[in-house]
Amino acid sequence: MDCDLRSPLFLIHLFMSTFLPALCVIYPLNEVNLLDSKASQGELGWISYPSHGWEEISGVDEHYTPIRTFQVCNVMEYSQNNWLRTNWIPRQSAQKIYVELKFTLRDCNSIPLVLGTCKETFNLLYLETDDDQGSHFREHQYLKIDTIAADESFTQTDLGDRILKLNIEVREVGPLTKKGFYLAFQDVGACVALVSVRVYFKKCPYTVRNLASFPDTVPMDSQSLVEVKGSCVNHSKEEEPPRMYCSTEGEWLVPIGKCLCNQGYEERSSTCQTCRAGFYKSGFGNTECSKCPPHSFSHHEGSLHCVCEKNYFRAEGDPASMSCTRPPSAPRNVISSINETSVILEWSWPDNTGGRRDITFAVLCKRCRSVPADGSQRCEPCRSNVRFVPRATGLYNTTVTVTDLLAHTNYTFEIEAQNGVSSLAPQMRQYAAVTITTNQAAPSAVSGIRKEKTTRNSVSLAWQEPERPNGIILDYEIKYYEKEEQETSYTILRARGCNVTLGGLKPNTAYLLQIRARTAAGYGASSTTFQFETSPDSAFSISSESSQVVLIAISSAVAIILLTVLLYVLIGRVCCRSKSKHPDEKRLHFGNGHLRLPGIRTYIDPHTYEDPSQAVHEFAKELDASCIAIDKVVGAGEFGEVCSGRLRLPSKKEICVAIKTLKGGYTDKQRRDFLAEASIMGQFDHPNIIRLEGVVTRSKPVMIVTEYMENGSLDSFLRKHDAQFTGIQLVGMLRGIASGMKYLSDMGYVHRDLAARNILVNSNLVCKVSDFGLSRVLEDDPEGAYTTRGGKIPIRWTAPEAIAYRKFTSASDAWSYGIVLWEVMSYGERPYWEMSNQDVIKAVDEGYRLPPPMDCPATLYQLMLDCWQKERNNRPKFEQIVSILDKLIRNPGSLKITANTTSRPANLLLDRSSLEVPSMGTMGDWMDPMRTLPCKEAFSGVSYSSCDTIAKTSTDRVVLTEVHVTPATCPEWEPSMGITTL
Repeated sequence: MDCDLRSPLFLIHLFMSTFLPALCVIYPLNEVNLLDSKASQGELGWISYPSHGWEEISGVDEHYTPIRTFQVCNVMEYSQNNWLRTNWIPRQSAQKIYVELKFTLRDCNSIPLVLGTCKETFNLLYLETDDDQGSHFREHQYLKIDTIAADESFTQTDLGDRILKLNIEVREVGPLTKKGFYLAFQDVGACVALVSVRVYFKKCPYTVRNLASFPDTVPMDSQSLVEVKGSCVNHSKEEEPPRMYCSTEGEWLVPIGKCLCNQGYEERSSTCQTCRAGFYKSGFGNTECSKCPPHSFSHHEGSLHCVCEKNYFRAEGDPASMSCTRPPSAPRNVISSINETSVILEWSWPDNTGGRRDITFAVLCKRCRSVPADGSQRCEPCRSNVRFVPRATGLYNTTVTVTDLLAHTNYTFEIEAQNGVSSLAPQMRQYAAVTITTNQAAPSAVSGIRKEKTTRNSVSLAWQEPERPNGIILDYEIKYYEKEEQETSYTILRARGCNVTLGGLKPNTAYLLQIRARTAAGYGASSTTFQFETSPDSAFSISSESSQVVLIAISSAVAIILLTVLLYVLIGRVCCRSKSKHPDEKRLHFGNGHLRLPGIRTYIDPHTYEDPSQAVHEFAKELDASCIAIDKVVGAGEFGEVCSGRLRLPSKKEICVAIKTLKGGYTDKQRRDFLAEASIMGQFDHPNIIRLEGVVTRSKPVMIVTEYMENGSLDSFLRKHDAQFTGIQLVGMLRGIASGMKYLSDMGYVHRDLAARNILVNSNLVCKVSDFGLSRVLEDDPEGAYTTRGGKIPIRWTAPEAIAYRKFTSASDAWSYGIVLWEVMSYGERPYWEMSNQDVIKAVDEGYRLPPPMDCPATLYQLMLDCWQKERNNRPKFEQIVSILDKLIRNPGSLKITANTTSRPANLLLDRSSLEVPSMGTMGDWMDPMRTLPCKEAFSGVSYSSCDTIAKTSTDRVVLTEVHVTPATCPEWEPSMGITTL
């Protein structure tokens, strides 16, 4: 027999061969030690009963670190009952503890003559108390945790070869309710060395996730997760209330919500740090601070924007990221071309545009006159009737035509270049001036001809000077002739003044007359024809004064009548207008075909714009192609290639992006359809909607740039990781999709093509809705689409009313969400497997629905069926779906009840002959468990021994009811086609 079984050298040898210093052991952060025997360098002080049983041994390891351990080896004696009890251990906040034992155990077969007394197990027990009971010890008070057996035992040969076999066992104890507890070890005849004892509990350690801090959290029990609300770190605010769930294993699960750094702060090492001097950040978010743009600065930390340098400005509509600019310099090379009373002005662009592109030109006209007293010039604005073609301000071209100037007049034109900041610096106004003198021009027409005196052979006439003489009037030409001769014979006179007397006329004869003025530039236009008559031969000649009195009297009478009529009309219009203006009447403003309601954000269809490019520039940011680097082609889309690449904007960190390109040779319609998707995406801002970074439309190829989703489409991602996720993780993905669809529904947008292939997944398993282009004309559709007038429809994901009547609503999106839910729980299986589109349409219309995927929770399958209600008004809203999934996350125990009551083939909808049904007495016996009373009545009184008999039954007798019929019961029954019916 081995006489050295209890020698201390045995344990010293053990530790020197096996262990590192206790101080070097690093435990996981989620484990809190209540007791660790290896951490004690002095005596442990545990109670051993009886005294000759367990004994405490001291030793050192290879680093000469003291080690305390216990051993017992009374294998030669019968009925061993040796107890070892720890000191009192306060449980702190733990409700469940873990006991980790490290021990070695001698193989009884290696010890001679001990077959009846040697054991290879020992017992682990515990006792809960509210205080330390000292040395008081009663065996019957202790509760057994488990019998501990060794996985490996050693022999004398192992000791000789310095081979040591260490066993590690962990046991779970709980729930604990009192303030502390004792552990006890009962030896019943084993040769065992207790190397170390560690007692600990698990917690979810303090962490910071999405800029929200979560405190140390101890799980409450083993049945549910603990919801913990996070607190935003300093200098941040909530975007969505942050929360996570603490599992019983001390792991944080399902992060929801996040915090955003305040203005002037950036995310750095899970904290919000102030922007450094020379940097700024004007908005909320977790982006980095940006470097101050050119000609601006920030001397202080945490700047919201940068201040412009002296003589540099930022327009009201300029973003904080734009450089500060200044007014442009004056235009150059002004050229004037004079044509009588008009002038054409031309000029060149200024040398310095001030750093802006929004350059326009303004022309100011001044009329300058010399002041004889001091020889200076006095200038005043030109008359309002001077016309500028196309206009005087807001000119984009470098030419303007000025008309209706006065002839032979000095004018000064000031031509100024302006940009978006010119109005902010009027003192820096710079212009180019040019002075011209207009030519003498022909005068305007003579007006105001009147008769002064009439005789039998003469008439005296007077008139007014032309309104625009356009120079010095040299004389007037008077042309007159008898009315009956119609200008076949006429007489011309010239007069210096504005009156003349015509003699040698025939009595009682009508004459026609025209007058025109002449300057050095020539004759002006003739006046309107004026008619007069000479007096009759024997009649009394009425003087011109008398004729004027008569005319005045007649004119006054006519004027009074006209004034009366005018007043009547005006009074009538005022009365009608006052009746039409209701005091409560309000005006609604329309723009681009959309009613704009203040404070409500709604989706705007880009196809309602007359110019689709206007929608793109309104909702999408134009990117410079030089900022984009394409790395590789990752796929082919409808309009061209899909690539991965990098986007580097000025003063911004380089990010990975996905790039859609428009293939060459496209038509205008294809370009509009391609950019329509960007116009749609640009209106959305939600963590579960794919984010648009911008577009490139001013160079080729035309590109749409979005955020990069590392894990690609959801369906292929799930197929690649089949059965690798927990139920909670899958529900978290589904919750993200539902949240994104709720956002779209609230905005009034109907997706029409919701499917797992159109959900993208990033590196954090966040799911985002994408692909907003169903309305386009598809070229190749690998998923199989049913073509109708107006486009293609993905049949397997589309609600019945949308297929039949093209009625797309948020309710039809809810149907599609039910299919996505089925895809997720089946890890990317194809809905309806290999059934044709026509068979799918027929089956769904007849009330058949997909069966639950394998191990699918019953609650989720019920949600699928709710989404597949034929009456669309009975389907849940996305807000309700989000609420349902939140409840499942808070109560994960509900996911353990699966919808699979029997084993079913994976290809249930296709393989209708793969199952056998046991013989039943009557069809009613089969129908009873399913509570299908109408079906039971239809088959009552008939005995069936096989499904062949059922298949021969007339379909007229089959009554489909709104309950579930298990397809596995009778796959040959033709009316059911093996699909669950509703």
